[in-house]
Amino acid sequence: MIDDILSELRESIAKSHEALKRDLSKLRTGRAHAGMLDGIRVDYYGVMTPLNQMATVSVPEPRMITVRPWDKGAVKSVDKALRESDLGINPRVDGDLIRIPIPPLTEERRKDLVKVVKKTGEESKVALRKHRRDALDLLDTVENDGDASADECDRARKKVEEIVAEAVKKVDEIEQNKEKDIFEI
Repeated sequence: MIDDILSELRESIAKSHEALKRDLSKLRTGRAHAGMLDGIRVDYYGVMTPLNQMATVSVPEPRMITVRPWDKGAVKSVDKALRESDLGINPRVDGDLIRIPIPPLTEERRKDLVKVVKKTGEESKVALRKHRRDALDLLDTVENDGDASADECDRARKKVEEIVAEAVKKVDEIEQNKEKDIFEI
């Protein structure tokens, strides 16, 4: 029973780390990558559709992204969605192809992005603490039900704290790597 609680905690922590990496990958670092546009949804005949499900997104150059909608009639709505996004990009329509030049980041924008990274990292740490609380509550339930001795539950509590402390270190490491990417010119 205790092993199940610990393995469930590890799984939850791994999912939190993956979610953090996925969220941070959407942030702009000065280099173009197709993942920057993952969060963009386009009004496609009244339905908010993810951009990557209605267009081909490619990166022909380090500072350029191209978007080619499969439906040529959707070019205007894709352009509008890109302009209204919070990415700070200025797309140019070239027939049925949309070119998105990625300008170099200013120092001020880099600092703003670092704040976003810190906020996202803190949200991830809050999620880790929630997982820890859930695991400790389950251990209390196991102990109160008599399924495990108090000593076993105490050892498991210490193990939970170790696992969560290691997970928080990994979140800090992920944050620092993203900050390094942002400040890289």
